[in-house]
Amino acid sequence: MATAPIVQDDLVEYGFRRTIITITAVLCALLEIVDTTIVNVALNNMRGSLGASLTDVAWVITAYAIANVIVIPMTSWLSQQFGRRNYFAASIIIFTIASFMCGNADNIWELVAFRFIQGLGGGALLVTAQTIITESYPIEKRGMAQAIYGMGVIVGPTLGPPLGGYLVDHFSWPYIFYINVPIGIIATLLTLSFVRSPKYGEKLKANQVDWIGIVLLSAFVGSLQYVLEHGQQDDWFNDVWITRLTVLSFLGLYFFIWRQLTYKHPIVNLKVLKNSNLRVGVIMSFIMGFGLYGSTFIIPIYTQSILGWTATDAGLLLIPSSLTVAFMMPLIGKMIQRGVPQTYLVSVGFLAFFIFTYWMHNMMTPDTGEEYMFWPLIVRGLGLGLLFVPITTLSLSGLKGKSIGEGAAFTGMMRQLGGSFGIAIITTFLARFGQEHRVNLIAHLDITKVIVQDRLHALQRGFMSKGFSPEVAMQKAYKVLDFGVTKQSTVLSYMDVFLYLGVLFLICIPFILLIKNEKKS
Repeated sequence: MATAPIVQDDLVEYGFRRTIITITAVLCALLEIVDTTIVNVALNNMRGSLGASLTDVAWVITAYAIANVIVIPMTSWLSQQFGRRNYFAASIIIFTIASFMCGNADNIWELVAFRFIQGLGGGALLVTAQTIITESYPIEKRGMAQAIYGMGVIVGPTLGPPLGGYLVDHFSWPYIFYINVPIGIIATLLTLSFVRSPKYGEKLKANQVDWIGIVLLSAFVGSLQYVLEHGQQDDWFNDVWITRLTVLSFLGLYFFIWRQLTYKHPIVNLKVLKNSNLRVGVIMSFIMGFGLYGSTFIIPIYTQSILGWTATDAGLLLIPSSLTVAFMMPLIGKMIQRGVPQTYLVSVGFLAFFIFTYWMHNMMTPDTGEEYMFWPLIVRGLGLGLLFVPITTLSLSGLKGKSIGEGAAFTGMMRQLGGSFGIAIITTFLARFGQEHRVNLIAHLDITKVIVQDRLHALQRGFMSKGFSPEVAMQKAYKVLDFGVTKQSTVLSYMDVFLYLGVLFLICIPFILLIKNEKKS
């Protein structure tokens, strides 16, 4: 059979081939997303076995995130240079080998280095998988294609903590990396056998590559990611390095935009943002990432630090929400195919997320039971299901050819950055609100009041019954009272964060409804 040049429509697959390509792409996207959160529950074990400090071990997360955000905007350009299939397969191989080396690391800085390499491979998987799925489906079925892809992206962050908790509790922390190896080998073989590359034309020569643009992009997103990851623990702009890197990030962004708009062969095609749907989708992807990663971050912290749950139990709590998302995705895809406007679906999704956050705000206490969080988390799943597919479909609906990959890179990067901003802001607010509530609670804790004295004497008698002297028992009673105040102030700060997060989603709804739907899309 003669081989004809591949044009855009020739990339559409049918039957068995499309099924295999879809499974491969979703599997790779899931691998990348799971690895952003799976290490969170294993950090303490890593500290112990590698003899690292808390600050050092935090780089295991930071290095992966920085590499992710650097490579995501360049994925479309790299696909054009090396061919999509080759680049996708190479990314899987890099991710798989780096995962194995992470498990074999002998010290913390070896682990950080291999996590950075793993992040370079992983960032490419996320966006390239989305582009492959989008182009494998005919235009009228791309809503369903995004629904299938979205299951991996939305379920991944919530699947990471329970899977990581199980592997750490029953095996050891290296297995959170080893589990990637067999999946990576299978995905590589399937990619080389089934995935096809579009024809992009001539490749750039070495002297045409925008090396300056690559350096500026790395400086911009690398510095920004570091500032967001370490800002709160380093006291933000009171720290010299945070200040310097913030300035470097702004300068990197400014000169990167100038370079991409003036250079003949840019690594990131900013002109694709002229598409109004993509511009709106990029903003909504940022907000969605803020809510998705922010809520995935705060719920396990609340259940473990306040309610005393194990890492596995905290992770399992999010499973019903993930299953709801998986159930919703195909339904949303069919609704889009039948012509339901994406803006209406996104508005309902933002409203559902507001209901979830407001519900959580009202039911949080120092001893809330698991049964009280089930239905709010189901509503969260409904909201995320209503957000991901319409936002992604709307973003890419007006794009064709290589612009699809470029648009997917923008939405992917903004979703990741939204998550980084969300976690950084939430961490800062928790610390600031916690201090504020503690001061207010102590101000109302009058030691001369009978109810306070009765509480202290009851605690003192309890400690005295265990053999402590009256003086020591009273000191311990004060410590218990102080711990109670700290715990209550922390819960109040969680409540504030959920309330403000909900308000952010609520005020977006009127702006979303003003977006005009393009009939052709």
